Amino acid sequence: MSSDWLIGIDLGGTKTEVILMSQQVGGFRLDYSEHFRKRVPTPQGDYHATLQTIHSLVLEAESQAGASGLPVGIGIPGSVSAITGRIKNGNSTWLNGQPMQDDLRALLQRPVTLSNDANCLALSEATDGAGKGYGVVFAAILGTGCGSGISVNGRVLSGPNGVAGEWGHNPLPWTAQHELKLRPCFCGLNGCNETFLSGTGLSMTHKLTTYKALPAKEIAENARQGDRAAAESLNQYMEHLARGFGAVINLLDPDIIVLGGGMSNVEQIYQELPRRLPEHVFGGECGTPIVRAAHGDSSGVRGAAWLSKA
Repeated sequence: MSSDWLIGIDLGGTKTEVILMSQQVGGFRLDYSEHFRKRVPTPQGDYHATLQTIHSLVLEAESQAGASGLPVGIGIPGSVSAITGRIKNGNSTWLNGQPMQDDLRALLQRPVTLSNDANCLALSEATDGAGKGYGVVFAAILGTGCGSGISVNGRVLSGPNGVAGEWGHNPLPWTAQHELKLRPCFCGLNGCNETFLSGTGLSMTHKLTTYKALPAKEIAENARQGDRAAAESLNQYMEHLARGFGAVINLLDPDIIVLGGGMSNVEQIYQELPRRLPEHVFGGECGTPIVRAAHGDSSGVRGAAWLSKA
């Protein structure tokens, strides 16, 4: 039996997490074991402190493995430009324009692979999660923001511009222009899917109809307990979500859709979407499974570890 160590980093806007995993090969079976995991606050707004945080976490993981120079995969809230080699499209805006992959390779003195955090979710779930055994996996993060990744036969689809799966920054389909203009997005446009389908989007929907600002988790819980205003906001969210995923199915027709992020814990999604989707899918029928990520909020960092095998 042989063993290979995998190190993954999930760089988020508020937290940075490291995982140390091993790939155990015995006979015809692969087993993946987690040996160490740690989460620390992300030094928001400070690029160089962010690099040092990643460096420290990698060294700590290596001390647990008793090895050095291990390759590292990192999931980031953005992507690496194929033209400039610098970070773009990051909602952690202090990363944008930085040569992060080159800087980390120089700092860590080893191979470092960066990919979008939603790509890491897709890779994790396609490898040994809810999407295992499916050819095309569309994985969506419905959290503070909204993004997605695509895995085809176990490999992430990124595209020549590094934006494959950037579903969060397309406008919500079948929406009136005046509604889109009420939803400004950090990317500079209005009415992106992110402004409707994230947890922040649900909060905005509730505020626009009730003039009360509540976090998404509270709105969902109030709806579950029978609050009519919260239930109506959640009903609108389900309609928005059905439109957003209807467009995905019409374009990509994935074998399965896997959900991560805080909104993926709202049970009503798995009851409502199968009923609503056919209205927005060409042909009026839809059998696409909609499931929760098997590894929960650890899926992104696990996917980053798989990147280190590339």
